[in-house]
Amino acid sequence: MSNPVTPSTYIRNLSFSLRRKLSHFLDPGETWKDVIVCIRKPSGELKYSQHHVSPTIELLNDWGTSNCTVRDLVDILISQHLLPAARLLLPEEVSSEPEPVPVAVEDPDATRVIGVDTSAEGALTKPLSLSLSCILALGVCRFPYSDLKRITGDFDDRPVSDGGSRLGEGGFGTVYKGLLDNRAVAVKKLNPVDNITLEELHVQFNQEIQTLQTLKHENLVDMVGFSCDGPHPCLVYVFMANGSLLDRLACMGGSAPLSWHRRCLIALGTARGLEYLHINHHVHRDIKSANILLDKEFVAKISDFGLTRASSQHSTSTMLTCRIVGTSAYMAPEALRGQITPKSDLFSFGVVLLEILSGLPPADEDREPQLLMDFRYDIEDEDEELTLETFLDIKMKDWEMGQVHSMYALASNCLFDQKNRRPLITQVVAELKGVLKNISMDSQ
Repeated sequence: MSNPVTPSTYIRNLSFSLRRKLSHFLDPGETWKDVIVCIRKPSGELKYSQHHVSPTIELLNDWGTSNCTVRDLVDILISQHLLPAARLLLPEEVSSEPEPVPVAVEDPDATRVIGVDTSAEGALTKPLSLSLSCILALGVCRFPYSDLKRITGDFDDRPVSDGGSRLGEGGFGTVYKGLLDNRAVAVKKLNPVDNITLEELHVQFNQEIQTLQTLKHENLVDMVGFSCDGPHPCLVYVFMANGSLLDRLACMGGSAPLSWHRRCLIALGTARGLEYLHINHHVHRDIKSANILLDKEFVAKISDFGLTRASSQHSTSTMLTCRIVGTSAYMAPEALRGQITPKSDLFSFGVVLLEILSGLPPADEDREPQLLMDFRYDIEDEDEELTLETFLDIKMKDWEMGQVHSMYALASNCLFDQKNRRPLITQVVAELKGVLKNISMDSQ
């Protein structure tokens, strides 16, 4: 008689007959692909490609060579809603009952979604209780898609300023405001776009969840949870009251201009978040002012980790990709060739520093030069009229020229075409700390 399966059983010790039964659940419809995108190396990098691993038995044979356990596999199966397969391994731990449907009840002990009403005329007025509060998965909460629809007014596409829920557009979806358990949240509903397949969208969805579940820092956006049971995968974040750095530099919505001191604090906070990513062997790949969010105290939070990749070796390694992704106005020359390196994030951050100095967007078809990164050639050309002083944002009044020169020099160093000439992120943090120290000394 074979030994019973327990949570600590190694995958490699599962019997062939049990592996074959699992394959009966996972091979049809290729749901095994939902499992492999959740399996990672110790570095955080994806362990398998969907193109080089065949179905379930071969996956288990290979993954079983490591010290992964049945608990590891069952947690992944549950997170992907593959409950019959999970129940095959640990039937006593996986309920056969369907998850209860949330109903509007007055339960003082329940976790509530505030501002929900099922009637048309009473929309966004009454509370709705979440099923089982929320289902813990991967360290964050899993919400029913129907609940996210309700707290966003059925994903009301009118801007928040017009009484709707839409906060803005992201690279791969639309962001809506909702009220969850008496606090504001931002719900990003992912949508397929022309050059991104639904499968690739789900990979990015899983990438963001796993990155934010693993990496926690004051200058990274906080994830509340996610939803994967509806027509669109959704990500739920803590609401950032002051929106994006891009919008604040443009004074969108009539907001007050950012002071020089505030801009330097935002630059340092962003650099610290980037330093944390690089120390933990991650490359963001899409650093830009639209992905730098500001909380109610204007603390900078890096967001949008769907393109983030983990380095399998160390923070200076270069990886190659066949797919060129990112935002062209911020992309380093090597990134345009498909090279993934932390120094590419530094190049993008250099563009952000130019935005902070000038208040100008990174690209504009109606100006010359169109790309903000190219302004530095005119500034450094003595025959051109543009100077660093005239380049500065006229809405910013409290700057000091020595501090401006320091930040501009740092931006220029980040923007070297040769990546080896760019500074390390630790050097960038030190330089920005020096600028802020000088501001403090000048104010005394």
